[in-house]
Amino acid sequence: MRGARKTWIVAAAAGLAVAGAVPVVAAVTQDDEGPAETTARESGERGALVDAEPFFSLADGEAAADELTGNGFDASHAEHGVDLWRLTYRTVDAEGAPTTASGVLALPRDAGQRLRAVSYAHGTEVDRGAAPSVNRGFATAPPVAYASAGYAAVAPDYLGMGEGPGPHPWMDVPSETTASLDLLRAARAFASEEGRELAPEVLVTGFSQGASAALGLGRELRDGGDDYFGLGALAPVSGGYDFAASQLPAVLDGRVAPQWAVAYSAYLLVAFDRLHDVYETPADVFRAPYADTVEELFGGDHPGEEVMAGLPGSLDELLTDEGRRLLAEPTGAMADALAELDGVCSDWDPEAPLTLWEATDDEQAVNENTDACLASFRAAGVDPDRRDLGEVDFEGSRHIGSHVAAVPEIIHWFDGIS
Repeated sequence: MRGARKTWIVAAAAGLAVAGAVPVVAAVTQDDEGPAETTARESGERGALVDAEPFFSLADGEAAADELTGNGFDASHAEHGVDLWRLTYRTVDAEGAPTTASGVLALPRDAGQRLRAVSYAHGTEVDRGAAPSVNRGFATAPPVAYASAGYAAVAPDYLGMGEGPGPHPWMDVPSETTASLDLLRAARAFASEEGRELAPEVLVTGFSQGASAALGLGRELRDGGDDYFGLGALAPVSGGYDFAASQLPAVLDGRVAPQWAVAYSAYLLVAFDRLHDVYETPADVFRAPYADTVEELFGGDHPGEEVMAGLPGSLDELLTDEGRRLLAEPTGAMADALAELDGVCSDWDPEAPLTLWEATDDEQAVNENTDACLASFRAAGVDPDRRDLGEVDFEGSRHIGSHVAAVPEIIHWFDGIS
């Protein structure tokens, strides 16, 4: 699998084992469309809408509130019913070749024709079936929250997740960026079919892996990557913004719990090798018997609990001396890949409101990541706000707790941005 890109940040057990996928329902058909619309759907352009399928609907604000509280989220902003669709759209893969990806579009009922858009990027999943567009529940709660508050919410699955083909390029900011931007384009086209209009200034947020993805999309929008959309605000949550100098040292020295240290290390090495060729054979970096199984385990077709069960309990059981060295003292392709990942906060000015959100003593994405991101932005003359959500907890995880706690606060923050 050399040359096929990949990446990850473990989202925690709560994020890896959410409710089962909702069956695919009948696709939206366009038999009565004119030639221009048919041409747009059949074009190979990035962001062209391939298909739209109804996912699920919530009749009113009360139904939306029930959906949110049933998944552990605050419902204080739920005022509107919500209709969700699964969109399939054209984009490019991590090597720049044409492919397709999927994602969610959530539109509020009775909120007017013109809507401000929120792009929400989810945290790490290892199973393509856990992505927002195919798994109703915890994964869809954020787009429901934003839509029920009156926004048009989009949530990309990323490449290789949901209905997208191939392996997922975990923590690959360039492909997260293209997948996110192209979903916005597809969502704009479909919203127009529904008689709705998306405003051009996008409010961008994301959690964990999605925090880096949000920053990548924000930079692309700021740089004029789309002729219509621009950046309205940025609200990343609990990101791994500084893998080389902050996250990996914490993984290796025991500050990240062993189960997550093992999962992060395995996913990172497999993912980066697919894209950047960082080892010759799995046996160079993984000990037996895991060298024979770990690449397939992170192929996208195993639920989170199966992945965790297929890994050892410690890094010493997982990694060879060479595997540990690649993480502790990265060189060559590994160092280059980490530099690309860790550049999301460096050398750019969003020219829009920016707040970084975190939990106190995050047990997975250590707080030094946010320290480093803030320092990078300040070196570029930017002074972001920092919001510590405190000792939040969700099913034993402050990392996931920061995600759940941040959503209603970010809605309130977005509401105050004109």
